[in-house]
Amino acid sequence: MSPKATRSYDAIVVGGGASGLAAALAAAREGAHVAIIERDVELGLPILATGNGRCNLSNEDLRPARYRHPVIARAVMGEHPEEELSAWFTSVGIWTTAEWGRLYPASKRAESVRDALLGACERAGIEALTCQKLMRASWDADGTRWRLESLAPATPLHAPRARDEHARLRALRRALAQAPLASSTFETRSVILAPGGSSGATATLFGVPHLEERPVLCPIACSPATSSSALGPDALARLDGIRADVRLTLVRDGIPLWSEEGEVLFRAYGLSGIAAFNLSRRIERDDIIEVDLFPSLDESTLRQRLREREDIVGAFAPKRADWFDGVLAPALGKAVIDAAGACNRCAQTAKHLAFRVRGTTEPKSAQVHQGGIPFSAVDTSTLAVTSSAGGQLFACGEALDMDADCGGFNLAWAWLSGIRAGTAAARAAANSSGA
Repeated sequence: MSPKATRSYDAIVVGGGASGLAAALAAAREGAHVAIIERDVELGLPILATGNGRCNLSNEDLRPARYRHPVIARAVMGEHPEEELSAWFTSVGIWTTAEWGRLYPASKRAESVRDALLGACERAGIEALTCQKLMRASWDADGTRWRLESLAPATPLHAPRARDEHARLRALRRALAQAPLASSTFETRSVILAPGGSSGATATLFGVPHLEERPVLCPIACSPATSSSALGPDALARLDGIRADVRLTLVRDGIPLWSEEGEVLFRAYGLSGIAAFNLSRRIERDDIIEVDLFPSLDESTLRQRLREREDIVGAFAPKRADWFDGVLAPALGKAVIDAAGACNRCAQTAKHLAFRVRGTTEPKSAQVHQGGIPFSAVDTSTLAVTSSAGGQLFACGEALDMDADCGGFNLAWAWLSGIRAGTAAARAAANSSGA
């Protein structure tokens, strides 16, 4: 491996996802000479998977309560984050449209968001240093610069023509895994950490404190809570694949802690769907999740309507699997009938189907991770890392210990925290150069 000449920058962003691209653009707009170091074969690839390929950019109501640390979220995102993001999207050429309070690109396609951001970076003169495996980071003795060392392919990657974009990326990644590597050295006045939800190794390189990460916004593994529910042990297996609009309530030690309305997908192993994903951020093992199949009706109203239903479809009977036809999916109706046993218990049963939490599942499908760099090590006014092996180090996005519910909240944090960190890093670089 032959070393290449050292390249110098005002700011280097480690990670080229959503927060990293926002940070790089913010720093460049402050006049900084910026590069992005990215381990993958291209920048912005995580954006392609957001919003089921439609890219849920943000939300029309960025309430701090939706975030893990509400006070810090407000401090970093500002009093009017919705207006700031709207202006920022316009500034990079992204038009938005709202759907049920969620903001999407007008194209409804994630790749157009990525393309717009990459185009903005190119216009700003930001260098894309892809396929880089960061190996070392040190703060120079003179106290003005970081020195970064990485390994990257010695020659440009080549891959055979592919039938589609996914195949092309797979081919490039195979080529990267087989490519001979050469070392590179970079110097920079400021570094912005934006490695996403697997930031432990990067934090170690820079001597930064780090909280263990765990996947959230993913399905919940659970089983019928036999102590408080008459559901049989095989109830979830019988409900596998059924979708319903419900209210989920998280109960711990008999105390309701959080409620979430939305679609749930019953799976043999537990609960999936957006409402379950949001609850996954708040659960602990052995919590109880109560499923309310009729969230728009209080229990007494539901009880009365079920009594009236007997006049329409006939008397309730445990063997009548068709009694809820036209109201609930057959399998779900049968589960309520079997658990209730009598009409006068149906309302309570249907509003309190109880499941005991075992944990989360399908971690590879998790949309975000909880954990990362703790805010005790960060100045929230600039997102400068105050506990590190050197100075002029900043962090943003999922690298920080911040996560939020589904609905554009996590991407909003990525954009806004990236803008904060990038702006502060560029200004710190300018100050250290005597500009």
